[in-house]
Amino acid sequence: MLLSATRPASPRRAFLVVHRAAGNLDHVGKMRKPEGTSGKAQKRAQPRAESSAASPKPSGKRGKSARRRRRPAGPRKKAAGEGKAASHEAAGTQKPLAAQGVSPPAAEKPPLSADLLAAWTLGPTPLSPRTLAALADAGYLEPTPIQAGLIPRALEGVDLMGQARTGTGKTAAFAVPILEGLDADPRSRNPRALILTPTRELAVQVRDEFVKLAAGRNVAVVALYGGNPIRRQIDQLNRGADVIVGTPGRVLDHIGRHTLLLGDLRFVVLDEADRMLDIGFRPDIEKILRRCPEARQTLLLSATIPPPVMRLAKRYMRDPEMLDFSPDDSCVETIEQFYFTVDPDRKFELLVRLIRREDPRQAIIFCRTRRGTEKVFTRLAKKFDRVASIHGDLPQRTRDRVMARFREGKIRYLAATDVVGRGIDVTSISHIINYDVPEFCDDYIHRVGRTGRMGREGVAYTFVTPEEGIQLTRIEMRINRLLTRDEMPDFVAFTKPQPETPPQRKPVFGRRVRRVRRAL
Repeated sequence: MLLSATRPASPRRAFLVVHRAAGNLDHVGKMRKPEGTSGKAQKRAQPRAESSAASPKPSGKRGKSARRRRRPAGPRKKAAGEGKAASHEAAGTQKPLAAQGVSPPAAEKPPLSADLLAAWTLGPTPLSPRTLAALADAGYLEPTPIQAGLIPRALEGVDLMGQARTGTGKTAAFAVPILEGLDADPRSRNPRALILTPTRELAVQVRDEFVKLAAGRNVAVVALYGGNPIRRQIDQLNRGADVIVGTPGRVLDHIGRHTLLLGDLRFVVLDEADRMLDIGFRPDIEKILRRCPEARQTLLLSATIPPPVMRLAKRYMRDPEMLDFSPDDSCVETIEQFYFTVDPDRKFELLVRLIRREDPRQAIIFCRTRRGTEKVFTRLAKKFDRVASIHGDLPQRTRDRVMARFREGKIRYLAATDVVGRGIDVTSISHIINYDVPEFCDDYIHRVGRTGRMGREGVAYTFVTPEEGIQLTRIEMRINRLLTRDEMPDFVAFTKPQPETPPQRKPVFGRRVRRVRRAL
């Protein structure tokens, strides 16, 4: 009896006796939890190293509860620039302005040279320092004749008609006085200058020239032309525009939608006016000019001013002054001009041989029709690399991309219609090839004017068929210059005529008819 009563207690029973006496067990026999702390909170409070040391890693794959276990909050990350600031403080140096939230001051430009100031002192009204700095950055170290003659008169507010051959800087001649006038005019939400151009490519080029010359000014320039989404152009107009450059058709479209208001216009420019009349823009131009305020300054510039342009100017301009800077020789003296006499079916072979002989830096091959341009491009792309085409049937996005690549020098040979024959300024063009003789003599002047820009040298070739001799004579009379005939060695320019054979009489019903003459 005594032995059975004194048997040793089990470890479990001893644990319960000790903790029940200490009050750590509840009525069920489980350990009591501390007040205000849950079991999950205790697990979260334990450091990861202690929990991993206390419990061995479970074998096999980890369960969802193990994967979803939240990591303990680590030390706070340093704020951006906090370590750099501490390093600057330790080194005893000052933090950069960008780290302090202050934009660094702009680098001061060197003062303008005395030669530049003397060259651009064109009249009693001096140009502003911002304009002179923009001209220097653009590379206009001295004015061309049309710039020296037109800018001082335009600054006086006179309506002007400027005639000068292509490639003489007519765009800067009207852009500079407009930008000077916008500085003196109070700012308005509506446009204050409107420039009309015949083609979309010329509108983009004039827009870029304005942006370049408006450096340092808060002037918004918007180009309006067909082929681009009109909603994007409306958004640009709603944000405010000071200068509008566009084609007459799209400008008239915005006027009809009431997204373009012309009540605050001070300047109107007709660029390449003769070309706009040639392609049928006269009704649209007159509608736009009638909606413009009468108290405006109108400038008209072109390489040629035929009688229709003169009548338009007298009707919509106030006592315009005529400034003619085009010499008797309408083409640039630095352009060598040649012609080949060739049959129509031998033109392409002559073109291939001419390109291989001349090896031009960049060349434009002008064709008369869009279909002919596409044919020349398709055949030329099989012979040479870096060939492209541009004409009116292409989407505007494609035309913009082609012109951008051509300006960058990525395209070497460009087959084109007269859509790029006006105002396109690419100084690296060395050769112009007239695959087809232009319909009008003035178109020849503008085609050839794509090379020899700003005093550079250029070469122009024209393919003339035997039936186009009269057109060649008209061109020579128009430019007051004789073109030099060129020949390609070992090239047959004319196909040999085949002797005519008398037509044979066809047999009737498959049998040869035998005529028998009978004597009377």
